[in-house]
Amino acid sequence: MINYKELSPCLNFRVEALSRLDKKMNDKTYDQTQSDPDFLNEQEPFDLFQKWLKRAEETEPNDPNAMSLATVDEDGLPNVRMVLLKGFDAQGFVFYTNLESAKGQELLANPKAALCFHWKSLRRQIRVRGPLTQVSAAEADEYYHSRPRGSQIGAWASKQSRPLKGRFALEASVAKLGVKYGVGTIPRPEHWSGFRLAPLEIEFWHDRPFRLHDRLQFKRDQLDLPFERAQLYP
Repeated sequence: MINYKELSPCLNFRVEALSRLDKKMNDKTYDQTQSDPDFLNEQEPFDLFQKWLKRAEETEPNDPNAMSLATVDEDGLPNVRMVLLKGFDAQGFVFYTNLESAKGQELLANPKAALCFHWKSLRRQIRVRGPLTQVSAAEADEYYHSRPRGSQIGAWASKQSRPLKGRFALEASVAKLGVKYGVGTIPRPEHWSGFRLAPLEIEFWHDRPFRLHDRLQFKRDQLDLPFERAQLYP
């Protein structure tokens, strides 16, 4: 137990409030079983990302690969939404979308973005920033045809981000395309593909009591340079 009475008065902390918070360190709010104190010693970001993602797959109730994707529009106004990570390696983080959607158009016009993974069950977060490139047609085809057939039809039926008169119009389009592609291979729409974000910066964040969180940053100025690592103040 921390003896707050020995802290310098200039910290201006309320002893009673902090004492109550200190007790929370022993309950589920600050579950130390989810801690990873050794991560600050990691020297390579992709191995650490894989380790944390694997742990999230064991603890998150659904979609451990969910991530927020931040872009900007033509006026520089930020836009953010949740998407699913569909692959990653040392070359970058891959996701798929309709290229005619708002995010698709924003990424084609300004191919830079930021990602954020937040796993509440682990009290961990990873932020990624960098430029994007489209995946190859072969890579997009392979992933598209690995999806459920209904999802493949949905990629044709949805005019993503554009006005919809009502749910019936969408379901009618799905039904019509279901008949059209009743048998055989469904071709991938030309307007549906993926992006790969190549990281210039990856930051690992781990919750700690009293907002004194751990932050480990890997950063480089160019993609062909090695990462420099630094521990950051909360």
